[in-house]
Amino acid sequence: MATLRSLTCFVLAALLIELAAAASHTVGGANGGWDTTTDVQTWASSQKFLVGDTLVFQYAPSHDVTEVTKADYDSCRATSPIKTSTGGSSTVSLTSPGKRYFICGTPGHCAGGMKLEVDTLAATSSPSPATSPATPPSRSPAASPPLRSPAASPPAESPASPPGSTLAPKAAVSSPAAMPGSAPSSETPAGSAPPSGSAAESPKSSANRGSLTFAWAVGVWLVVVSLLAV
Repeated sequence: MATLRSLTCFVLAALLIELAAAASHTVGGANGGWDTTTDVQTWASSQKFLVGDTLVFQYAPSHDVTEVTKADYDSCRATSPIKTSTGGSSTVSLTSPGKRYFICGTPGHCAGGMKLEVDTLAATSSPSPATSPATPPSRSPAASPPLRSPAASPPAESPASPPGSTLAPKAAVSSPAAMPGSAPSSETPAGSAPPSGSAAESPKSSANRGSLTFAWAVGVWLVVVSLLAV
C-alpha cells in the first residue's frame, strides 16, 4: 500500500512538473490571431515549440483549423485532412517531436496566408556540450646527462734512481746447514769469543757502583755542611 501511494505521488509530481514546464502558444501572438491579416509564419519562426506545449487557435466562425500532410500543406488543398477543428477556439497538444502542418480549409484562405508549420523539439534535448580542447600530453623532463666517472688518476711512478747508481743485490747469507756436504757442528763458530766473566757478573758490579756513589754523595754533603759551620 505504501509503495503504491509513493508511486502515485511520484507520477502526480512528474505530471505537475511537466505541466509547469509546458508552454501555451497563442497562434499569431497577443496582437494577432488565426486569420488572413496575421503573418503566422513569421510568428512561428520566433517561437520554440517543445513536447508538452500547446497551440491555441483563436479565429472567426468563417475559419477552421485543419491539420494536413506536407503535400497538402504545400498545395494548399485539404484532400486528405488529418483532423479538422471548428468553433472559434481550438487547442492542439504537441505530444511528440517533429513537424506538423495546419491550414484553414475555407477555399482561398490557405493561399491568403492561413497556413502554419510547427517544428516540435524534444523536451529533453539540450545543446551538445562544447568540446573541450585536448590537453597536450605533459612533457617529461629532459633526461639528465649521464654522470661522467672521474678520470682515472695516472699510476704513481716510482722515483727514478739517480744515474750511475747501481743497487747491489744483497748477498745471500748461506747458513752452514745450506752448504752441501757439510755437517752441522756443535762447536762454537770460529772467531766468536767465549762469554767473559764480566758479562756474567754485571748485576753485582752495578750494585757496588751504586753503593760507592751514595757514599761519595754523603761525604760531599758532610764537607759542605762543615764548611758552612766554620
